[in-house]
Amino acid sequence: MNHAPLSGTEQAWAALGGDPALLAHLGSSAHLGSSARLGSSAHLGTVGSDGLLPARLPVMELARSAVAVCSLAAAELAARRTGHPVPRVRIDDGAVATAFTSERHLRIDGRAATTFAPLSRFWRTSDGWVRTHANYPHHRARLLATLGLPADTPDDLAVDTAAASFAGRPSDEIERTVYAAGGLAVAARTPGQWAADPRGAALAGTPLVGRERIDGAPVRRTAALTGEPLLPAAGLRVLDLTRVIAGPVATRTLALLGADVLRIDAPQLPESPDAHSDTGFGKRSVELDLAGRSGRAAFDGLLADADVVVVGYRPGSVERFGLTPRSLAARRPGLVIGRLSAWGHGPWAGQRGFDSLVQVATGIASVEAAGPGGRPGALPAQALDHGTGYLLAAAVLRALTEQHDEGGSRLVTLSLARTAAWLLDELPAHREPDADTDTETAADPSYDPEKWLTETDGPLGRLRHALPPVAFDGSPADWSRPPGPLGADAPGWLTA
Repeated sequence: MNHAPLSGTEQAWAALGGDPALLAHLGSSAHLGSSARLGSSAHLGTVGSDGLLPARLPVMELARSAVAVCSLAAAELAARRTGHPVPRVRIDDGAVATAFTSERHLRIDGRAATTFAPLSRFWRTSDGWVRTHANYPHHRARLLATLGLPADTPDDLAVDTAAASFAGRPSDEIERTVYAAGGLAVAARTPGQWAADPRGAALAGTPLVGRERIDGAPVRRTAALTGEPLLPAAGLRVLDLTRVIAGPVATRTLALLGADVLRIDAPQLPESPDAHSDTGFGKRSVELDLAGRSGRAAFDGLLADADVVVVGYRPGSVERFGLTPRSLAARRPGLVIGRLSAWGHGPWAGQRGFDSLVQVATGIASVEAAGPGGRPGALPAQALDHGTGYLLAAAVLRALTEQHDEGGSRLVTLSLARTAAWLLDELPAHREPDADTDTETAADPSYDPEKWLTETDGPLGRLRHALPPVAFDGSPADWSRPPGPLGADAPGWLTA
């Protein structure tokens, strides 16, 4: 008996352990974008549009699916806390596409945000292509060191030197050398090459969302929700140990839904002010040195009253301070822990990584290339970052619902590389590269992101930013506060 393929939303909801009854009206639809099919659903409605986030790979399916399950997980938790039926979820493709490119739409007092530095790019090598990432000063300095250049080398000279050096060297050798120096460079591979590589093979058979009950901690009930808007995470306290895009998108979403989110950064680790301007909405921010006595004492005091900890650093970074999932749960029973990394399991589990590099390693860039043998391509958004961010928020929300129902400390684990495998191999509507066409779907000429953008005044200036795509009946339309300067807040929770 043949069955229609599951839609991305159904796949993601199953990975989250969600009740399939909440998706009963989806049936076995392979495409969530049909508003006619979903219009009769009691829980899920969409405004669909073809041609958004156009690519050979089903990027829009990934985006709407991640936002849909995040919205449904939020609505489910709201129902637990109100005792009312699950609110109807509303997904607007335009809002989703705009949110997935939020960093490109951001304006700070009229100035566009800086996204990629001159040394973050593709380079031709003797046998193919390699991509480097040098947005952060320490990564730039380490890349230049492999070229025999000092850290203060001007960008134009650095680019010329790198191009000449890389052109005569094989991609794998560049990858090994730069990574060994603490920099970031990844050789471009095809999906088949990545699947055969031990780093890719390690992901085979792993779940899109890892879910684990750590202990038998008792149920932790939160106060009943009242008032408007409907904030399913109201009263919950979230320690945010994330940076760049994916983790901050997840915690920004939890802040939208009412959580008191406190981001913690190490004083010595640089962060992009523009990235923080995009993902810092709804949060507060503090600098703590976990290696110092006072910083660790402040963190321990915050943990004692936390409900959620979200960690977005590569494996081993916070564990060296004794902050393993089980040690966190032992000190705060009933805690929900969200853990995110670039590469997931396997030989590269502890390596640094970013969305652009994961696209190159896993073969996405090869699929999206302009033609056979041509320059590798890129997705129309940093979809691995944003998609994993919304999936992580959804996983935390579902874990909170499970904790509300059954107790237990909970651990959810995701990675950009596993989300890449979902995009490449599991989502419907995957099309192989076609020499005659550059994309799977032509861009929608009627799409105007202005409809899903707004302006907010705050400590960082006047920000034009994308509105949140997570929506259900009664949900907040925007964040309650704009971002403030990174590290400017006190290490304490807001009073109830």
